[in-house]
Amino acid sequence: MGASGLPHGNPRRIYALSRLGIVAALALEARAFGHAEPHGSNLMTGAEGELLAICGIGAQAAARGAEDLVQAGATGLASFGLAGALDPGLRAGRLLLPAKILSDQGARLGTSEDWRERLRTAADPLDPCDGVALLTCSRLLETVAQKTAAWRSTGAAAVDMESHAVGRVAARHSIPFVAVRVIIDTASDALPRSMGAASRAGRLEPALLLRELARHPEDIADLVRLAARYRVARRTLLAAAAALRASAP
Repeated sequence: MGASGLPHGNPRRIYALSRLGIVAALALEARAFGHAEPHGSNLMTGAEGELLAICGIGAQAAARGAEDLVQAGATGLASFGLAGALDPGLRAGRLLLPAKILSDQGARLGTSEDWRERLRTAADPLDPCDGVALLTCSRLLETVAQKTAAWRSTGAAAVDMESHAVGRVAARHSIPFVAVRVIIDTASDALPRSMGAASRAGRLEPALLLRELARHPEDIADLVRLAARYRVARRTLLAAAAALRASAP
């Protein structure tokens, strides 16, 4: 490590990583980039110098995080983290590199084809699901019926709550954008309502989670299943983070 806290290496690569802006809703997603240090008041710097915004769940939080990254010098934005499957064929741990992002309001935007191709090459050992559509929803799709309806109406392979907002910021600043998402819950998994209620500013609050589980004990089985799915997804997140670094614009 150098005096700056960044790793020694190719100066061009270090510079490229310092201009890579990554938006992650949750701290557990951002951990794929290793130990992070504060960068200004709102951002973090990952272990290899990339800029991280751990923004919290939802479009407004993601847009603020993306804008902060651009103001800090990011010249490319990536929406990184977990997603829920809508396609029944997708299993936990599958990596998605979407070609287009749909919003639940009917808007759509594309991801950078060149950047996505570099990502696909770097992530080839993971057998990424490339070129699919990702749906960004303003609300959590908690039930299997809601997921099925979204899949049938949009054709999107998976759903998140941030990527479209990050893509809009990238488009406004005319910089490249990609989404890198790993499936955690399958199309046949119901989501525990307690998870969303217990998440604040990108972090899961154990005390809030326990309170919510006391109110909704029926969530416990779903939560145990989701934890098992996360253990699978985490391995892919780590490898996807390395691929994203290797593909930095």
